[in-house]
Amino acid sequence: VDKKFGVELVSAKINIYQFDDVYCIVKFITSDYLIDETIAHTLIVDYAQPEKLIPAEKAFYLKSEEIRSPMASQVAAFETEEVMLKYKPTLHAKSLSWGELVNQFR
Repeated sequence: VDKKFGVELVSAKINIYQFDDVYCIVKFITSDYLIDETIAHTLIVDYAQPEKLIPAEKAFYLKSEEIRSPMASQVAAFETEEVMLKYKPTLHAKSLSWGELVNQFR
């Protein structure tokens, strides 16, 4: 597992689900698996600070063929727009919001 790409979902029942790529959690969220559970938190690893989990809904995302994520989503998350913009030209990436990301992988 690459430490720059982890994702975690915590349900209101305190069930914790961990994933190694944002693609997997989007598929999980949009499936019927959580039909009886409410999502309390969705956290994602900050690409620039791999030891830090940030709220997925508030993160800033880049998508690029140059981002080698575990399940080939080609997506990296960042805590701030400022840091995301620093990586954008180097990675030749497109910016995405959480909503755009969910719709793309749905």
